[in-house]
Amino acid sequence: MTAAFPPGAAPGSPAAPERRLLLVHAHPDDESITTGATMAKYAAEGAHVALVTCTLGEEGEVIPDGLAHLAPGQDDTLGPHRIGELRAAMRALGVTDHRFLGGPGRYRDSGMMGAPTNDRPGCFWQADLDEAAHLLAAVVREVRPQVLVTYGPDGGYGHPDHIKAHRVAMRAVELAALDGRRAGGAPHQVRRVYWNVVPRPVLDEGFARLYAAADDGEVFPFPGFSGTTGFAQPDDVPGVVESAGEVDVTVHAEAYEEAKAEAMAAHETQVSVRRTSRGHFFALSNGAAQPLTGTEFFQRADRADHPDAAPAGADDLFAGVDA
Repeated sequence: MTAAFPPGAAPGSPAAPERRLLLVHAHPDDESITTGATMAKYAAEGAHVALVTCTLGEEGEVIPDGLAHLAPGQDDTLGPHRIGELRAAMRALGVTDHRFLGGPGRYRDSGMMGAPTNDRPGCFWQADLDEAAHLLAAVVREVRPQVLVTYGPDGGYGHPDHIKAHRVAMRAVELAALDGRRAGGAPHQVRRVYWNVVPRPVLDEGFARLYAAADDGEVFPFPGFSGTTGFAQPDDVPGVVESAGEVDVTVHAEAYEEAKAEAMAAHETQVSVRRTSRGHFFALSNGAAQPLTGTEFFQRADRADHPDAAPAGADDLFAGVDA
C-alpha cells in the first residue's frame, strides 16, 4: 500500500482522474464491510479512490484458532498482521492509495465503548481532535477529493474509534478549507461529505435471504469459525436508518459484490465469509451471520440544512458535483 500517486496521476496533472473519493475508516476491515463495493466500483471506473484508516485494529478479537497468538492478551501483534490483511483487501478492491492516519501505529485501537483500553494513552479515543484532524486535513489537501465518506455522529454503532473517526473527518474537512499553514498544501473544499447507512427495509430483505439460505443448509458453519454460530440481529448492524427516505445516494455496485466478499475474506482474523446460491453472507468474531450486499447506501452530512440537495434516487456519490 502506498500514498504516492502513480506518475502523472497527482491532482492537477494532465493525467489525473477527474473524480477523487476519500474514505475515512476506523480499523482495517471497516472499509470492506461498509463501503467495499463502492470503492471497487469507482476504482474500476477510473476514479482516484483513497482510504485513510485511523488505527491498526489491535484490540480486535481473532477468529482462526491458529492465529489466536496475535491477540492483545498474548503476543499483541495483531496490528501488524492486520496491515497485511488490509493490503490484500485493497488488492481485491483495486485500490492503490491507502494511508494510516499519521502513519501505521500512530493511534492505537481503543477497544469497545467502556473498555479499560479506552483510557490508554495513545489510543485513538484519547487523541487530540485538532491534532488528528490536521493530519487528515493534510491528506485532504493532497488528494483533493470532491467527495469524502465516513460514519455518522454515533460512528454507526457507538464504537469509540468510529465516533472519533467521524469527528476527525468532519473537523478535517473544515481545516482543509482554511487558508492556514499547519495543514500544508493549498486549501481545498470538499464538495460532498457522506455517511454510510443501511435502510431497514433493505436489511430485512437481506436477512430473509440469510434465513432461506440457512434453511437450505448453505450457511453454517462459517469457514474458519469454530464456535457456535447464530444470526445477528438487524439492530446490531451499523448505520441502520428506518426508511429509504433517509438515504441520499444508493450506489448500485452489485457487479463488485464478489470483489467486496474477497476483500472481506482477506481480513481473516476478523471476518468469515460464506458464498451461497442466495448470495454472500458473513460473520464477525461473535459468529452471528448477517447479509453481505453489493448495494451500498449513503446519507449527506448536510441533509438537515439542504434536504432537497440530492436528486431523488441518486445513484452516484458525485451527483451534482463539478469535477
